[in-house]
Amino acid sequence: MPNTTQQVSVKTALIVGASRGLGCAIAAEFLKRGWHVIGTVRGYERTQLHDLASEADGRLTIETLDINSADQIAALRARLAGTRIDLLFVNAGTTTRDPVAQIDAVTDAEFLDVMHTNALSPMRVIEALQDLVPDTGLIGAMSSGQGSIGNNEQGMREAYRASKAALNMLLRCFAAREREHPRPMALIAPGWIRTDLGGDKAPYTLEETVPLIVDVLIAKRDRPGIEYLDRFGETVPW
Repeated sequence: MPNTTQQVSVKTALIVGASRGLGCAIAAEFLKRGWHVIGTVRGYERTQLHDLASEADGRLTIETLDINSADQIAALRARLAGTRIDLLFVNAGTTTRDPVAQIDAVTDAEFLDVMHTNALSPMRVIEALQDLVPDTGLIGAMSSGQGSIGNNEQGMREAYRASKAALNMLLRCFAAREREHPRPMALIAPGWIRTDLGGDKAPYTLEETVPLIVDVLIAKRDRPGIEYLDRFGETVPW
């Protein structure tokens, strides 16, 4: 694992939620670009990230984290003490059993789970790990175009939309605390991608989308302040 004595020329990205799908693909893309990557998985079973680590020549470190566990977040922070994180990116997303259910058909338990996983837990991770990210580093989270209030003219997926809008608001609140000395922060709306969450009908593949997302994240490191961006680096209405 990188520490305070690591060469500054080697950048470290911490990708939270990298066991498979979009998170794992983002980790793989950073590895291709010469970064050291720390990726988190939720349990102890072998994942796609473990397969990636076997080919990464020691440049990929796997950590265990259930972001819905405050104790596990604190434990990860303790394990990473002294590590410089040049890019912290939290990838988290879940939805209701019926993804298109109207809000009056969503149970209390489902709503709380979606809000916990998609909004509260990512912010708890960011709050806990922020001091490992230097002023020139980037803090980011995976949002969604469906979190845009300004663009919402079709409705549907109401609980999921609400959770991503909440995430956007919470990270903006976090950024507001740093308005006198802002650092780069980004909320990413990746588009509809073929993943377990996106489904087989999604029009975009990981292979064509992830390099664009990583381009946006790396470019954003040169622009302090918070932005809500799509995979092309264009601003998404809040």
